[in-house]
Amino acid sequence: MDCVSRGIWIGVDLFTWMSHGHVCPKPTLISSHRRKRGGGSCGLRCIVKIRNKETGMEGDESIHRLRSEFIEILRSRRNPDVAPNVELGKPVLHPMDQGGAASREAMESCPRENIENLKDRLSEEFFYITTEVGEQGRLPVFILSLKEESSTRKPAIVFLHSSYKNKEWLRPLLEAYASRGYICVAIDSRYHGERASNNTAYRDALLSSWKTGNTMPFIYDTVWDLIKLGDYLSQRKDIDPTRIGITGESLGGMHAWFAAFVDTRYTVIAPIIGVQGFRWAQENNQWQARVNSIKPMFEEARIDLGKSEIDKEVVEKVWNRIAPGLASQFDSPYTFPSLAPRPLIVANGADDPRCPLAGLQVPFQNTKDAYKKFGLSENFEVIIENGIGHQMTSSMVKAASDWFDRFLK
Repeated sequence: MDCVSRGIWIGVDLFTWMSHGHVCPKPTLISSHRRKRGGGSCGLRCIVKIRNKETGMEGDESIHRLRSEFIEILRSRRNPDVAPNVELGKPVLHPMDQGGAASREAMESCPRENIENLKDRLSEEFFYITTEVGEQGRLPVFILSLKEESSTRKPAIVFLHSSYKNKEWLRPLLEAYASRGYICVAIDSRYHGERASNNTAYRDALLSSWKTGNTMPFIYDTVWDLIKLGDYLSQRKDIDPTRIGITGESLGGMHAWFAAFVDTRYTVIAPIIGVQGFRWAQENNQWQARVNSIKPMFEEARIDLGKSEIDKEVVEKVWNRIAPGLASQFDSPYTFPSLAPRPLIVANGADDPRCPLAGLQVPFQNTKDAYKKFGLSENFEVIIENGIGHQMTSSMVKAASDWFDRFLK
């Protein structure tokens, strides 16, 4: 069954998609171009300013400033820096699950090598990285790879779970990619998995963030962890630091987007059902689905602000409080183009109310223009799947898998 008959759009201009009323034209062909291998940046100072390896040109100064501003926001509510430290861990027998998606069907469809006794040939690592002082500064990491004696450095991919899940939830994906020679990395995001003391930990953290303004559990705090994870991965002797990919579903897709924005060591990016226009949603009364996904915090804000119902003003004040700049300077029209020229594939459902397609016209056009400026338009692809809401599908998983094989192998 081809892409058109399944209602999947590959590399299609979003404006064309909108004007055709969901009638699929012939999808554009994916180029066989392979990105040249180049060195990654290293450490916070180098994240801010890079030199593009393909063109020899320095990136746009506005992007450097934007990254610097974002890092300052991350530091503004951060405990003092601590010396890097890695502590051995052990398998989690009963991972904390706070709700969310109930099916792993899409993940289980991920392409894998037919290796006899695969589970016996996999190497598991469990450990913690200290990212800052405090309980939430202890980042749980799970790495899965094939047991091999080769000293050749391998590509690595960071996988990020959706809201209320945990790193163990991602195991089907990790096994599939590991069977194909990748070093697979999964973490628990803030107040999830091993970082959750109960099954309302994430909701409680969001409420606390609104009340106190001391933390940023929605996206930003985990992005800080991913910068520190990048420090660690780029120093491992078995990982090629120029071939580190990042992907995630829903909240994990947002984590992947923002981590790649601020840290150019993530060289191939695949956010799935995670990209949206926050400001557009506010201005066009399309914020309800996103708000409902974490509604207790918004209800508390409504009460505190003396409102009879959640409205645009409540939404704006919450975002400004818990994730400063999310609906302004760090929104997708500005941060998404900064991912160019690194290979980037985006997968969204056409009917996803949390990531309305109309709100992605400008971000995707800006990003398309950025890749064209580098002469690498083929490094940016958008997949829109008809009839799909906020759901990761097998087709999206396959597309991301093919993308990583194309640019990281």
